[in-house]
Amino acid sequence: MHEELTREIIGAAIEVHRHWGPGLYEEIYERSLCKELGLRRIAFQNQLPLPLRYKGEKVGDDLRLDLLVEGKVVVEIKAVRQLQPIHEAQLLTYMRLTDCRVGLLVNFNELRLKDGIKRMVI
Repeated sequence: MHEELTREIIGAAIEVHRHWGPGLYEEIYERSLCKELGLRRIAFQNQLPLPLRYKGEKVGDDLRLDLLVEGKVVVEIKAVRQLQPIHEAQLLTYMRLTDCRVGLLVNFNELRLKDGIKRMVI
């Protein structure tokens, strides 16, 4: 499901990683990935607000989703030493809140980006 789209997103992320390498802030990778997706004519929303509601009432500030690509794939960007289970839980929560079945967790702080990519399906 959505394999071609996730392959395109991963290709764009690899291009960004080739340019910058590891060691920068998440924000730089996020902005660069947005630029690369745009160059590839892949539609996305960046820093998409997700309202937090409990039983119909707002209970906190909106969460901000890094990227929602073509309304189908949630992309959570990290620049950390190692991905942790909390990062996976965060992605799964964002996927549930957006009704997306597919998500990518991308940690740009790896020597080889493929070691920092996790595809999740619910």
